[in-house]
Amino acid sequence: MIIGIGGAGTKVASKLDAEATIINVSETELSKIPVAGRRILAVVHDQHGQFRGSRKNPLIGHDAYLSVRRELQEMARGSTVFSSTGGGTGNGIATGLLQDLARRESIPEAEKTSFGLILPYAPLEPAEFVRNTIDFLRGPLSEAIDSGNTGNIFLFSNRLKFESRLSEEAFNVMIVESLRVFLAIPAKNDTLRLLDGHIDPEDFGLFTARPYFNHFTYFDYDPAKPFEKQLEDNINPLLLTPEAPIEALFLVEVPEGGDPTVFYDVLQYFNDLNVAPVYSVVENPERTQPFITVAQLYSRKPAELLADFNKRNEQHAQVKVRKSLEQYVDLPKLDVNLEREAKRAVKQRGTDDDILQVLKRLGKL
Repeated sequence: MIIGIGGAGTKVASKLDAEATIINVSETELSKIPVAGRRILAVVHDQHGQFRGSRKNPLIGHDAYLSVRRELQEMARGSTVFSSTGGGTGNGIATGLLQDLARRESIPEAEKTSFGLILPYAPLEPAEFVRNTIDFLRGPLSEAIDSGNTGNIFLFSNRLKFESRLSEEAFNVMIVESLRVFLAIPAKNDTLRLLDGHIDPEDFGLFTARPYFNHFTYFDYDPAKPFEKQLEDNINPLLLTPEAPIEALFLVEVPEGGDPTVFYDVLQYFNDLNVAPVYSVVENPERTQPFITVAQLYSRKPAELLADFNKRNEQHAQVKVRKSLEQYVDLPKLDVNLEREAKRAVKQRGTDDDILQVLKRLGKL
């Protein structure tokens, strides 16, 4: 099942699956989604909340989580949940779900919940989004990861959207189309001629149930060039850059009559990293050259992901302080003559201190 929470999460989820379940505290926002399998209105006690949403306040979203808690926990088993980390509704409701998952003693592989999280682009988005993301990453997400009770976590970034000046609609379509390539791996194994290896739905499900960050990408593969260089050149721009992989999975599609042994270089690359990947090679008559879809699972503490967000948050705070000082505080300008002040200091001390030595001390101060 696909579940979307909040404004950004519901838009992505509904595009990925017309039968997706979408959740929001705003009736207005729910009604804006043209297609959905089911719409759930999370109840908030604020009388304006149902119409105005969470207003970037995760506390309102977390309060609304209580109204859907039992139902959402049941639906989330073995499902994928999409949410942004910067807003109020998605952050707040996802926080409640992650905290409940972290409290569980253990969760079977088949029932683990994967998360598609949309992170703000710190340089160009509101400071509230950045602060909410910092709290989310180092709090509920970190706890859930440490518990081992989540499935894969996909960290999508709004960076490409802002740097390429894309509309929200176009950016969401890119996320969905990218995900569909990755999620199609088991179906291609079932429908295309198998040449080597195998990735069935069970294998794929076990891989996506691992509690790590997932960076997947895909590209036309040239066996004559080093795979490592091709992988570096084709990092998925929708996702955060990956760290060294712990586990990996790849599917190679070769043209009809193509060389099925082209996967060995890929296999060797991961073996050199002490990673034994799950892999499959299939024959796809629609391809004119080899095509590879590869996913790398990596473990990175959310605290380590906060560097850029913390830096940007500090810059926002400094700008606000400077503007406040300029607006409300009138600081007198002081014209200080160091030589004159040094002579005054010598006179007050009643000593024969050399003026140059005093100046040096003033300079140090």
